[in-house]
Amino acid sequence: MSIIQLHHVSKCFTLEPERPRSFQELVLGFLLRRPRHRPKELLWALQDISFEVQAGEMIGIIGSNGSGKSTCLKLLTRIFEPTSGRIQVDGRVSALLELGVGFHPELTGRENIYLHGSMLGLPRRELARQIDDIVAFAEMERFVDIPVKFYSSGMYVRLAFAAAINVHPDVLLIDEVLAVGDQHFQHKCIQRIEEMRSQGVTIVFVSHDLATVERLCDRVLWFDEGRLHDEGEPKAVIPHYLAAVDPDAAATWAGTTPHETQPAEPVCNHMEQTLALSACIDDNPPPCKAPIEENPLSESLPAGCQPRRWGSRRAEITDVRFLDKDGHPLTKLTADQPVTIAFQYRAFEPIQEPAFGVAIHRVDGLHISGCNTAMANYHIPHIVGTGEVRFHIERLPLLEGEYLLSVAVHKADDSECYDYLSHWYPFRVVRGQAIPYVGVMRLAASWEHLPTSSEKRP
Repeated sequence: MSIIQLHHVSKCFTLEPERPRSFQELVLGFLLRRPRHRPKELLWALQDISFEVQAGEMIGIIGSNGSGKSTCLKLLTRIFEPTSGRIQVDGRVSALLELGVGFHPELTGRENIYLHGSMLGLPRRELARQIDDIVAFAEMERFVDIPVKFYSSGMYVRLAFAAAINVHPDVLLIDEVLAVGDQHFQHKCIQRIEEMRSQGVTIVFVSHDLATVERLCDRVLWFDEGRLHDEGEPKAVIPHYLAAVDPDAAATWAGTTPHETQPAEPVCNHMEQTLALSACIDDNPPPCKAPIEENPLSESLPAGCQPRRWGSRRAEITDVRFLDKDGHPLTKLTADQPVTIAFQYRAFEPIQEPAFGVAIHRVDGLHISGCNTAMANYHIPHIVGTGEVRFHIERLPLLEGEYLLSVAVHKADDSECYDYLSHWYPFRVVRGQAIPYVGVMRLAASWEHLPTSSEKRP
């Protein structure tokens, strides 16, 4: 069932020419015989747009600046009325548009929450029951009762997003504003968006973050100069969009370099790049002698992560364990404590100059860290039969959360991948006694205060 319908929608704006504002400008206009009234210039922000969104579907809208993405969202919220065409949106709509839209600068954060709810038709009694949850999600307990004109851009986003999602909308519209928030809050927002998707909320997501669009959205609309240029699955539309606006970025997205020629028999030669340099492990590995395998634990892993395994299998990784400082197995990892990643292997024939690698990702796909023995200048001359490699971490710097481990064995010069298990092993980190931090990792740092001479006086 369609919950959003646009039929041949167009939106035109009239650009009024600036009129002379001073006597001097009037005189110059007369002497130069400029016409007093110039024709009005028309700007067509959208032209003949038609699409439908099914209930519970999440679509992304991509395109260059000025292509009409934000105008489309404002039409869906009735901030603008279409010049022509018909729009139908069923259910309660909540929107997160430009920074500060819908907020009154002289009102406090709490008062703006009530204002936002009243515009959506929510009773004050219902808002009173939800306001603690809104403030807690925004992490604004200290600032909710001061005027929002004193808020930073990040505080605006926190409060606006928390208010938008906690009114139980049927349709949620999100513009690019999430990019203003810090990494911790962006991750928190994306987790909530995924929860709302699973609950059947229809979401329209406008963003230039193409990786997030591909991971979250069921379908993508590409707007170009006010027209719907293309639509379809993210993996089909996004490469076409990048190829049109930035061929170099399109080549990087596809895992190649511009004008790169492929060998007749490609091999897995991207290990160092994917383990250490890229933002996420390659989801489209080069063909190898052995087929790609799916992880039997895939159903229990978070959506958006695609655990896969490939390689020639001349050597295989047979087991991976987390160990404490005494070599005992760990069921959970504790921040700021030592941990060893031990993986056992079997080489079915003598292999010269192998390298072993590890990579850690957060469950939303963020690449935390990656390294291999060749990069660390740890030389392994050859392997044959069974053995074990250990990667010792002196103090685990990760913050509390869910993570995924990737491991690999390959030729040191990256000419052949033997076994690559991407996003294969999920693990959890608990905080323990470590000092609280926000973000992704805990820095090995300490504080020091050096008082001035005046502060030393009694």
